Amino acid sequence: MDWYRQTVEGLEVFFRVTPKSSRDAIEGLEMSADGKTRLKARIRAVPEDGKANKAICELVARSAGVSKSSVKLTSGTTSRNKVVLISCDEGEVAIVVAKLFGKSG
Repeated sequence: MDWYRQTVEGLEVFFRVTPKSSRDAIEGLEMSADGKTRLKARIRAVPEDGKANKAICELVARSAGVSKSSVKLTSGTTSRNKVVLISCDEGEVAIVVAKLFGKSG
């Protein structure tokens, strides 16, 4: 799948984030104009002072069943297209992917 990539540090997940939403949720896959597939996420936080970035990391941690300290934003601090790194072992990658994708259905 091209909405995530396994790295030596864990799992990179590509998101398209909509801030100022009525709820926090991962809603499924979305293909963007550039042809890339991303997980679509909605968050209630506003995109100011890093609030939306913090909220997406918290949503990912909660959805993936990992600690907040295991999740960090690696790209897209000022963009709706974000890359989130989830620190996990190679054996945990499939479980984390299933949890994230399961939250999107």
